[in-house]
Amino acid sequence: MNDYILFITMALAFAITVVISPIIIPFLRRLKFGQKIREEGPQSHQKKSGTPTMGGVMILIAITLTTLIIAFWFLPEAEGVKVFIVLFVLLGYGLLGFLDDYIKVAMKRNLGLTSKQKMVGQIVIAIVVYWMLKQNDFPTYITLPGTSLEFELGWGYGLLILIMLVGGSNAVNLTDGLDGLLAGTAAIAFGAFGILAWNGEADTVVAIFSLAVVGALLGFLVFNAHPAKVFMGDTGSLALGGAIAIIAVLTKLELLLVIIGGVFVIETLSVIIQVISFKTTGKRVFKMSPLHHHYELKGWSEWRVVTTFWTVGLLFAILGIYIEVMFG
Repeated sequence: MNDYILFITMALAFAITVVISPIIIPFLRRLKFGQKIREEGPQSHQKKSGTPTMGGVMILIAITLTTLIIAFWFLPEAEGVKVFIVLFVLLGYGLLGFLDDYIKVAMKRNLGLTSKQKMVGQIVIAIVVYWMLKQNDFPTYITLPGTSLEFELGWGYGLLILIMLVGGSNAVNLTDGLDGLLAGTAAIAFGAFGILAWNGEADTVVAIFSLAVVGALLGFLVFNAHPAKVFMGDTGSLALGGAIAIIAVLTKLELLLVIIGGVFVIETLSVIIQVISFKTTGKRVFKMSPLHHHYELKGWSEWRVVTTFWTVGLLFAILGIYIEVMFG
C-alpha cells in the first residue's frame, strides 16, 4: 500500500470532523448538554460552565467512518478481524463514556456513572477483547523496548490486557482537563504509533486507524483549542484511552506505551501521589491534581500549560520512535 493512503486517511477524518462539528455543537447546545464544572476545581474554570460537552461523538463518528471507508477500499478481507477489534474497543469505551456524560448532563450531576459501574464496564470490554484475541491465536509474549528480549506470559497476557485497557482509558481520561490538552497529546501519541505500525511490519490496520484518530483529533482541535467551543467529555477520553491501549497490543509494543503515552502516565502518577500523600500525612504534594491543574494554580496561563504538555508529549513520542526504530 502506498504512503499516500495514510495522508488520505488523515485528511478524510479531519474533513469529516470539521464538517459535522458545526452541526453537532449547536445540537448539543440546544439539548442543554453543557459541562458542569466541579466546585473543587480551579475557580477560573467556572466561566466554562455550560460549554457543550459529549463532543467525543464527533471524534468517534469521524474515526469510525474513515476506518471503515479506507478498510473497505484498500485492505484485504483478512484484515477485517483487526478492524473489528479496534472499532469494538473504541466504540465500547466510547459508549461507556457516553453513558457517563449523559447521566451528568441529564441529571445535572457532577459525577455520572459510579466508579464501580464504570470499572465493571471497562473490565467486561477488556475480557471480551482478550477472548477475541485468543480466538485468533494472538501471541501472548511481550518484548522489552529497545531489545530483542521476549517474555512469554501465557494466561498472564490476559491480565496485562485488562490492566492496559482499564488503566489506559482512565489515564487518558484524567488528562482531559484543559482546552485542547487531551486532543493534542493524544494526536501526538497516536501519530507515533501510526508511524511505528507503518514502518515496522507494515501493520496497515493499526496505521490507518491511528492516522484516522490523528485526523479526527486535529479536526476537533479547531473547535476545542482555547477558548473551547466544545469538550469531548468521557465519550471521547475513555474511547481514546482504550483505543491507544489496544493498538499498543496489536503492534506488540505493549511496554512502549508507557513511553509514548508518557504524559498520561505522569498525569496518573500525580493523582496517585497526591492521594497517598494526603491520606498518609494530611499534606498535598501538588496544589491540585492531575498535574496540569497544579501549574494552573502556580499562575501559568491555560495555553502555556497546554503547549508545554504538548511539547513534553512530542518528546516522549520521539523517544519511543527512536528506541523502537534504532534498537527494536
